[in-house]
Amino acid sequence: MAGAAMPTSTVKANTDTKKSYLFPFILVTSLFFLWALIHNMSPILIPHLKKACQLSDMQSAFIDSAVFAAYFLMALPAGAVMKKFGYKAGIIFGLALYAIGAFLFIPAASTREYSFFLGALFIIATGLTFLETAANPYVSVLGSPETATTRLNLAQSFNGVGAMIAPILGAKFILSGTELSKEQIGAMSPDALQQYLIGEASTVKVPYLVIGIIVLLIAVLFVVTKMPEVTEQEDTSIDATAGTKGSIFRHRHLIAAVVAMFFYIGGQVGVNAFFIRFAKYTAQIGEKEAAVLLGSVAGLGFMVGRFFGTFLMRTIKPQLLLTLYGVINVLLILIAMTTKGQIAVWTVLAVPFFMSIMFPTIFSLGIKGLGGDTKFGSSLIIMSIVGGAIFPPLMGLISDNSNIQMAYILPLICFAVVVWFGAKGYKLDKAH
Repeated sequence: MAGAAMPTSTVKANTDTKKSYLFPFILVTSLFFLWALIHNMSPILIPHLKKACQLSDMQSAFIDSAVFAAYFLMALPAGAVMKKFGYKAGIIFGLALYAIGAFLFIPAASTREYSFFLGALFIIATGLTFLETAANPYVSVLGSPETATTRLNLAQSFNGVGAMIAPILGAKFILSGTELSKEQIGAMSPDALQQYLIGEASTVKVPYLVIGIIVLLIAVLFVVTKMPEVTEQEDTSIDATAGTKGSIFRHRHLIAAVVAMFFYIGGQVGVNAFFIRFAKYTAQIGEKEAAVLLGSVAGLGFMVGRFFGTFLMRTIKPQLLLTLYGVINVLLILIAMTTKGQIAVWTVLAVPFFMSIMFPTIFSLGIKGLGGDTKFGSSLIIMSIVGGAIFPPLMGLISDNSNIQMAYILPLICFAVVVWFGAKGYKLDKAH
């Protein structure tokens, strides 16, 4: 995820030396990579656990549901914990949950119980909720206020690094490359089938053990490192206090943004979640090769697209660029749904480049002009990422009853909603 709202913050620490902030900044920046790693490992786990646990497409998609449901359910509790105990304590607690969830992959793999995997992912994602709640405000205060935006952009670039690296690591260390047909599985003896499934499930043990250890080490570094204390200040400006009377729902453009974000996140997650299955169905590309493509092409495209889109916004209005990118993605997915072979695969790989600006642009347009309702409005938009928990299983249901290529009709619809928001939704009249 990227682009959470930043509260107005100050630091209770000496600000006369930049060097004192360097190591804390590196530590906090590592968090951006850590949550990107988990989010972009889901497209690897979906086809992998589908094999290892003998799942349908719909069942395998609950991997994303477990992650995004945690964000939806735990966002407010995480904020409350941070408020009472501080951001540093919240980060350490979040890293501990992350590590515990990663270590639980080992017994989950031994038992091959899918619900065990989902529980472990929910625990990891709960930890990520704490990390994302704290990371942005921390980055904003680790240095001069004048360079806060630059620091945040630098830190968020590590989201893109995680998006590139996670599928490639998954291809090397988790996916076996063995893809048996139903006929081949049916011809195996019970003992041979059991050994095959155990072998597939076991490949997650070492990677998630290593991830858990690394996360614990980072948690220890946070414990022993002197971190500046972040304290939120109330914004008493006229703009901040204006318009606080009345229902939040009078801001029609905010409600439009909540709807758009719900669909956008659903589309984003759905496009990546089933890419490996899509590549196999349309072009007979193996899981390892597809995973590498997902990281080296789609992940890289998403990262480059964020920087390129920011550059374009110097001359093109954000809402116009959002509309244009939405239209392009609708066309790309339409082509992917109606062709086969390399054309279908590469049109899907191109989609993340044009997704790159959508989250921050929808977010910023949605909270524009909210005044004293900004914090609440920001929370509503962030909570709407629950779309990522809902759309993948629906895509799996369509795939189980038709095929994975037809399931991409849902991301197409999602990006059509983004087009509507960029063209009209963002400027819906606001009643005051």
